Amino acid sequence: MYDERHPGLRRRGFLAATSLGALTLAGCAGTDEGEPRSGGAPKSGGRLRAAFAGGGAGETLDPHLANLFADAARAKALYDKLADYGADLSARPRLAAKWEANKTLDRWQVTLRQAMFHDGRPVTAADVLYSYRRIADPDQAFRAKASLEPIDLDASRATGQRTIEFVLKRPTAEFPNVLAAFGAYIVPDKATDFDRKPIGSGPFRFVSFAPGRSAVFRRYDDYWEGAPHLDEVEFVVANEESARVNALLGGQIEYAHELNPTTARAHEGRGQIEIVRLRNSAMQAFCMKTDRPPFDDARVRQAFFLIADRRELVDGALSGAGVVGNDLFGKGYEYYDDSLPQREQDLGKARALLKQAGAEHLKVTLDTSAVAAGFTEAASIFRDQAAKAGVTVEVKMGSKDSYWADILNSGTLCCYRSGALPIEAHISQRLLTDSTTNATQWRHKDFDALYEQAQSTRDATARAAVYDRMQRRLHSEGGFLIWGFADWILGTARNVRGVEAKAPANTLDWARFDKVWLA
Repeated sequence: MYDERHPGLRRRGFLAATSLGALTLAGCAGTDEGEPRSGGAPKSGGRLRAAFAGGGAGETLDPHLANLFADAARAKALYDKLADYGADLSARPRLAAKWEANKTLDRWQVTLRQAMFHDGRPVTAADVLYSYRRIADPDQAFRAKASLEPIDLDASRATGQRTIEFVLKRPTAEFPNVLAAFGAYIVPDKATDFDRKPIGSGPFRFVSFAPGRSAVFRRYDDYWEGAPHLDEVEFVVANEESARVNALLGGQIEYAHELNPTTARAHEGRGQIEIVRLRNSAMQAFCMKTDRPPFDDARVRQAFFLIADRRELVDGALSGAGVVGNDLFGKGYEYYDDSLPQREQDLGKARALLKQAGAEHLKVTLDTSAVAAGFTEAASIFRDQAAKAGVTVEVKMGSKDSYWADILNSGTLCCYRSGALPIEAHISQRLLTDSTTNATQWRHKDFDALYEQAQSTRDATARAAVYDRMQRRLHSEGGFLIWGFADWILGTARNVRGVEAKAPANTLDWARFDKVWLA
């Protein structure tokens, strides 16, 4: 059971239409800290302008279609979920005041808190069931559909205005992670008009929206967690990182999302802007396709694990803004197996494994793109590392627009990254036979069975032991060569207060503009 009283239980359009892209880089001076200053007591009022990379003229405020960080930040401002992830990636109650499972973990009772939509209607069980059934529509491609798959939504029912019985298809020990799933926002019953007049229960109300350019939201005074400090928040689109930085330096915005490490290093401690580092936010990896040559041979994958000099990759591709990885997702998160020895480069052993596999003069194409910070640099560094083991890596540059769609199924080796999510969710979404985003094409029925065993194990210690077994298998022969975990870097104006630094991207306190104020 989780009760709120006992938390320990557990792109282009804007630049074309404004001068944001035409600013020159201002000189900087700065503070001696990369952490945002507390600034004393919160102050009410003002509009904060936040710049994100966007999705062009096709953008929508439909929270169930949220895919980009800009979408998620706007959805978080307008809507709420039943739960969300804390800094340690455990589920924390939001619209759900509490949850409790039956003995067999296949039925969960959820009680809603008293909360109101922006039009004054209470948030009810009917709204929750409508939202989840909409997400699960087989004819739609909503982001949270795969996450909600364990729920039998036909059998689930409202047992009162603010109580729901969720019937599950199988025992699910970490059902609260389902409630916290990315994109699982609660909308009013029968809601369909999301771009002209969206109604949510979040901290801000809708004012205006110009797809690919900006969105303006105003403080919702009756928000269940307390009214925001800001009068308004405006989300503006600036696809190029340089445009976001220049706008911040020029005073056109107060918050710039996703800065690269070299930018952070240039401005940190100089006084004109504040740099905020969200640690352990982004897994950095090379993704090996385990269902096709040469990576259908576990010895080749093991050789590639040993080719990587992780420190060189973190220092070179991330400018040191991160920590080395050990070929496992979720460093520092619940269930992470930190007992495994840190893997180090061993070119001699890598050569021997390649020889055993008959791949001594291996040539492989590494797909990359400028779609994410560090991708092209990591590809070049790894190409040079591989050459020392007799492997020829051809780096192939892909389109920023289609990269993520293409690399899920094509090629043999690619650059990959992931934001924060529970280790359980990483496994269920990416490493099971029927996972929808299985980029490594890892499909093993015995591995699926271990996941099902973990999910039917009520005792947390026993469940952790099963996850350890799964992680040891992945560390030995998986398809993710996870070389680092990058800081997620934000920039703010010096008068911005309340930005939480201990909040990996995609977690509850990331982009929490209801907690921010202007000093």
